[in-house]
Amino acid sequence: MSGIGDVASSLSTMSRQQVATGQANQDSARKEEARKAAVSFESVTIGELLQPMFDTVDTSKGMFGGGAAEKQFRSLQVLEIGKQIANNGGIGIADSVYRQILAMQEQAQQEQSQS
Repeated sequence: MSGIGDVASSLSTMSRQQVATGQANQDSARKEEARKAAVSFESVTIGELLQPMFDTVDTSKGMFGGGAAEKQFRSLQVLEIGKQIANNGGIGIADSVYRQILAMQEQAQQEQSQS
């Protein structure tokens, strides 16, 4: 009989560990998604901040500048520049947004558990 109790105890311990591991993986995935969202927000923000600077640059006298095609694709280029800046450390917006996202998620979980 003690063998069955040991097996049941081992299964119970294993299932608790699996639940804890699953929750840790889920928490890690949630944090990774929050980080991606924060960096994405920062990249768009930086792109929007850079846009006026590129709107005022006269590229028509440059060797490869000017033309209708450049005007069409300038906004895409500026967004890509913003994305590169954000992916390489950014200006600090992503860290603040990330902390705020996590705080809001924790608050939502607390409210959900109280309901």
